[in-house]
Amino acid sequence: MERRDFLATTAALAGLGLAGCLSGTDGDDGGTTEDGNGGGTTTDGDGTVTGTTAESLEGTLTVATYDSFVDAPSTSPGPWIKEEFERRHPGVSLEWATPESGINYYIQRRNAAAGLDADAYVGLKVPELVRIDRETDEPLFEAVDEGALSNLDAVGDEYTFDPDGRLLPVFTGYASVVYDGTEVEEPETLDALTEPEYEGEVTVQNAQTDNTGLYFLLWTVKTFGADGYLDYWRDLLDNDVTVLQSWGEVYEAFTGGETSVVTSYSNDRVFAKRYDQDLEKHQVAFPGGNGYTNLSGMGKFATGENHDLAAAFVDFMLGPDAQGKLAERNVSFPVTDHATVPDVFEEYAEEPPDPLYFTYDELRGNVGTWREDWARVVAEK
Repeated sequence: MERRDFLATTAALAGLGLAGCLSGTDGDDGGTTEDGNGGGTTTDGDGTVTGTTAESLEGTLTVATYDSFVDAPSTSPGPWIKEEFERRHPGVSLEWATPESGINYYIQRRNAAAGLDADAYVGLKVPELVRIDRETDEPLFEAVDEGALSNLDAVGDEYTFDPDGRLLPVFTGYASVVYDGTEVEEPETLDALTEPEYEGEVTVQNAQTDNTGLYFLLWTVKTFGADGYLDYWRDLLDNDVTVLQSWGEVYEAFTGGETSVVTSYSNDRVFAKRYDQDLEKHQVAFPGGNGYTNLSGMGKFATGENHDLAAAFVDFMLGPDAQGKLAERNVSFPVTDHATVPDVFEEYAEEPPDPLYFTYDELRGNVGTWREDWARVVAEK
């Protein structure tokens, strides 16, 4: 998972005082705000919903996601989303589902023709969608009625990633290189990481078990080509790179002073600033001017029956308040043009000059081979 996905479980961050969180736009100021169901809902001064459209929705909506979207102390957006969505829709109860095996749970149940026990999913990555379509016999997701989405026009076209329109973008970020500026100089290119200056100083994630590791692998494929990326990895391995299983393990090694250069995310300095860390030890680099785009999407399960509630939830998540709160608590970039992000995010979250990205169609039929060949090269070393 991404760096934010491991925030609550990384021992190196456990003592940083995670009780505090930043202030942000929460939609509690009254006036007119988007209700997330395709129409405007009038609220009074204390934020009580008075619109009849919102009051007409009722029932329980179960939304699946990854653990730390809900459970990471102080930083998870899940508790705010539940509270605010239920406030705007008094007849609705929002429940979270976080199965231990993640999206694999739903792939397996769909193939077994078993119930999914959830209506929607939030936080799905592009490579995961490719795998879903490869491994499922029947569709796992279906498109939400776009006519019910009042916030859809605010979504940037560049964030759309599902060619079949089943999933919509919900937030984004960028894989980058993070380094300790008190120990090493900024790597200007990926090739620099194979030089003696960085020998034994670089730690990355396993591309077969961790999304961050996969994004760095895809970054190298994009940079060196399908015919050249394995040679780059051989050089990197010859320079004594360390490969660990997860982002959490890698970042713990970094904050513990065991390594000076890691693959992580360009929001690193937002976290460092939040927890009063030495920013010189939390430097973000974009070798070659690049980083790899980490898009996340959301959608309605094909077997779900709460169509109106799912559409209301999707629209709510694209609204300005939720997009701003995701920037604050998820430390992710909005995918809309109407979000207000916290000042610390505005100041310290960085974007690469030339972000790299493989489309769904480019990944389909290729990403599995790239991963397998990468694993073979790593095993040989």
